Amino acid sequence: MHSKPILPAVECTSSTVDGSEISWFAPLCNGDDDFLGLRNPAYKSNWENTSEIARTADRLGFRNMLCPSSYQVGQDTLSFAAAVAPQLEQMNLLTAIRCGEVHPPMLARALATLDHLLKGRLTINIISSDLPGLKEPSETRYARSKEVIEILKQAWAQDYIDYQGYFYQFQLDSSPVKPYQQNGGPLLYFGGYSPAGIELCAQHCDVYLMWPETQEKIHQLMTTLSLKAASYGRTVDFGLRVHVIVRETEAEAKAYAESLLSKLDLEKGTEIRERAQDAKSLGVARQAEMRSLSDKDFFVEPHLWTGIGLARSGCGAALVGNPEQIVAKIKSYQQMGIRSFIFSGYPHRQEAEYFARLVLPHLMTISLPEIHGRIPIHPPNTPLARGIRL
Repeated sequence: MHSKPILPAVECTSSTVDGSEISWFAPLCNGDDDFLGLRNPAYKSNWENTSEIARTADRLGFRNMLCPSSYQVGQDTLSFAAAVAPQLEQMNLLTAIRCGEVHPPMLARALATLDHLLKGRLTINIISSDLPGLKEPSETRYARSKEVIEILKQAWAQDYIDYQGYFYQFQLDSSPVKPYQQNGGPLLYFGGYSPAGIELCAQHCDVYLMWPETQEKIHQLMTTLSLKAASYGRTVDFGLRVHVIVRETEAEAKAYAESLLSKLDLEKGTEIRERAQDAKSLGVARQAEMRSLSDKDFFVEPHLWTGIGLARSGCGAALVGNPEQIVAKIKSYQQMGIRSFIFSGYPHRQEAEYFARLVLPHLMTISLPEIHGRIPIHPPNTPLARGIRL
């Protein structure tokens, strides 16, 4: 494989900003291993393990951490985030919220509470997948998500919630649910590939998250989303959710990638992929298509390895290489306009240490809530911050 020319930058909200938000991942949902497809009880998704990963990422200098949501064995996202928030010094939390699980005003209350616990370091990953046990058309799910987002925005930016939609209709005073962040409240991160998802992100969200694909396909997605956002008079930032394996040499990194698959039974891998809630989604189909185009060693382009997708749904590829190669790959994404990266590796705590030692010192890191002007210099004049009733 040969390196391809760097693709031109796509317009984004933070296009004039140097650096990116470098984030890690909390495997809350049955998701940490040292060999793919082989469950090791030492890495189970309990509080002891996942909170240690969060504290480690905070100590190492990661700027955000994705806390996913799933009905698989594991922990509730908001419960975990609230518990770990007081233990973090500087790292943001990106909490996944599946729209419709919680009545929107009470969701606004929970998010405002968490944002105050974090002193404005809350970010939100909007999820529109099926509610556990239900199957609904994607148009229904995205329409519900749109209403939830519009209610949250009214709660955060207006004195009163006055909403008349298809799913929700009510009028409420918004003062009890004001977040710590100002100028629009917590940033909304969103990932979705269907036309309805693209439309929702372009109209309402702040960061468009993508799973790994070839850089040409990522660039096409970014261009589509940017043009759609422009039709609403908006811009968005772009983020990439991808695994990473970095070692002192490329040979060592590739050897570790191979070791992750060394005990995988392919039928077991298929079972793991198909039981995920998003197993039939367009995004997962695109990951499978990418994997089908890879070479015999599962590389689809230089340093993008798809073997990891043999045993997991969703994000199905990893950056693999030595520090110089990984930094160069990240910077090529940055030059395209990507300003947020959510990395992960197996096992998560150990791989965070490798990345922080070998890659992080070579990157300029930022916090997108700070860049977007959401975090006030002084505690805000909200009921929760003041500790009094209005």
